[in-house]
This record gives sequence, structure tokens and C-alpha cells, in this order.
Amino acid sequence: MSHPTRRIERDDEMKKNTEKHNRARICSECNSNTVITIADGRELVCETCGLVVEEHPIDQGPEWRAFTHQDRQRKARVGAPTTPTKHDRGLTTTIDWKDKDASGHTLSAEKRKQMNRLRTWQERIRTKNANERNLQFALGEINRMASALGIPHSVREIACVLYRHALNEDLIKGRSIEGVATSCLYAACRSEQIPRSLEEVSAVSRVDRTEIGRAYRYIAWELGLEIEPTDPHQYIPRLCSELSCSDEIEEKANEIIDVAINQGLLSGRSPVGVAAAAIYGATLLYQEEYTQGEIADIANVSQMTVRKRYQEQMDALNRSN
Repeated sequence: MSHPTRRIERDDEMKKNTEKHNRARICSECNSNTVITIADGRELVCETCGLVVEEHPIDQGPEWRAFTHQDRQRKARVGAPTTPTKHDRGLTTTIDWKDKDASGHTLSAEKRKQMNRLRTWQERIRTKNANERNLQFALGEINRMASALGIPHSVREIACVLYRHALNEDLIKGRSIEGVATSCLYAACRSEQIPRSLEEVSAVSRVDRTEIGRAYRYIAWELGLEIEPTDPHQYIPRLCSELSCSDEIEEKANEIIDVAINQGLLSGRSPVGVAAAAIYGATLLYQEEYTQGEIADIANVSQMTVRKRYQEQMDALNRSN
């Protein structure tokens, strides 16, 4: 974190630059703020009195011109944006493995040997200490699990940021890297309302469900994460899509969950189990052939859970009618 004095000095400098910019936009002759830019940004002219306020300002754009998107992409000299999903934020040099030069020609044997040596040293200098090695392994695990679960890139970035905070706060000590990384991914999914149950996350992790849950509670408490309980409605579209259910079943399952919520049947119950039972009840009402075992396998819950939640929801529907 930055020092308070430095932050105050930076804020003062930004305020002075803003005031300077605003003064440049006010005409010194008639004190109007109708200063406009003409002639490709080369002059600032007052629209009221015609005074040239500023002439030959600094051009902040590139020195080259491009008339097509391909020319603009080819002439640009910037790299990829920084990303928290890499331990070095993607700022280090990457040496390609293709062993070809800029023209696409294959390198000679001596050059290939030299490039292999450079790749080795590049991998060594990317991680300077134990914290960077820890971060490199953990972020790699988060990306691996996120790919297996089909989680969007934005949620992966949030999970990586959470792990960086946990590492900076020294919350990894005494816990496995895989457990904390998995708990950060699970916390990111819940905070962004991406329906992934703890069972699904533990299925792609290298640690068991108990350790993930314990690490998640600890990380959420220490980092002050305010995560609301998962809404069972969020599981309905994905489960119905995997079961190839009709739109009527999806709509009816949401209605069943609404009745269960109104009668207080969600307290202490798994949201994905409630969603699976609602889908099973909707399929019975529309007389479509889906067994409890099929729905339980898709939702990654037990058949007993589906059966119990289904009976509770049917009783709630009877009471509401």
C-alpha cells in the first residue's frame, strides 16, 4: 500500500494539472468557456471572440498514420494489457517456442541452442523469491480449475486478486496453496453470482471438500468478504440446459422455488439441492421422464437430497393452493 504522504502529494499534483487544464479551456480575452479545437487539434480557438488561446499544442497521439484496422494493428507498438491472472502481471518478455525469426524462417542449430538457453534463464528470472513461486503455482491452479468449470475470465481475475490479497495479508501460512486457491475461486464465483457448488469446485481441485470449506470461511472472514447466500434460481438455467429440458419446465421450477422461498424452506438447505428438486418436481408435473438419479448426477447431489427437498416443495405447493 502507498504511503499516506505520497498519496496526498499525488492528489495535489493531479488537482493542479486539472486546474491548469481548465484554465487552458477558458478564454483570457472574454472569459468564456467556449474554447474549441480546430485544424486537427493544432489550435485552441475561442468560439465567442475568435481569439487563438493556444497554438501548436503537444500531440498525444502516435507519429504514424493508419487508414485501416489492419494498418493500425500492424503499426501499433504496445503489448498485451496487464492481467492479475499471471504472477508477473504479464509484463515480462515471452520467448516463443517455434524457433523462427521475424520472417518465418527456421533458425539455425546454433541459434536454436542459444534460444533454448535464453528460455531457461527467462523461466528462472521470472520468479525471484518464494512468494513469487507461490503466486505462480496458485494462479496456475486457479486458471486450470476455472477452465475445467467453464468460468468467465472476469471471475478468474477476481479470484486471482483475492489470492494476492490473502498472500499479502500472510493468510497462506499453515494452509495448503491448493486449498486457499480453490477457496478464492469459489468465493469469486459466489460474489459474481456464478452458480458453482462446493461439490463441483472440489471435483476439479486437488484437495477435499472439507479443506476447501474451512479455507473459504477463513479467507472470507479475514478479508471481510460480504457474500450473500446463493440463490437457487441461478442453478436452474444451467441444470435445465444440461438435461435438455423444455422452457415450461424451467419456468415451473422457478415457480416452485418461489413458493419454497415464501414459506421459508431454504434455511440450512443446499441451494443446488433445492434447484434439483424443483426441476424434478416440474418434470413430474409435465410428465417428462427424468429420474432422480439423472437429475442428482447433473446437480452433483445425492438422490436422498433430491427426494427430501422434492417432498418438502410438494407439501409447500399443496399448502399454497
